[in-house]
Amino acid sequence: QVQLVESGGGLAQAGDSLRLSCVMSGGTFTNYNMGWFRQAPGKEREFVAAIRSDSGSTLYADSVTGRFTISRDDPKKTMHLEMNTLKPEDTAVYYCAADRRLNQRLTINQYYYDSWGRGTQVTVSS
Repeated sequence: QVQLVESGGGLAQAGDSLRLSCVMSGGTFTNYNMGWFRQAPGKEREFVAAIRSDSGSTLYADSVTGRFTISRDDPKKTMHLEMNTLKPEDTAVYYCAADRRLNQRLTINQYYYDSWGRGTQVTVSS
């Protein structure tokens, strides 16, 4: 059974950077498209970024394009989210997710991601 564990969240000030990581166990990492989602207090969970299993393509939400970078390290079964120029509106719990549909295009639809981590809190103060 696939398990995902996020780390790297914390407190930051506007303009700072943080790097989130997500480690997979119990699955073949290279078979999965991977994604990051976030949920702010009182809001629905939303898509942040995704990366294909072959690292051939990435996809970003408009709100983070140019500031966040998603990457993966397949030998370490780890995905990262480099977050730069953080804004208070980036405050949320960040979740990593895995989409096991082989050879499929990246999707922002959370319902296609069938494994989820427990999340890591990111808080950005102004």
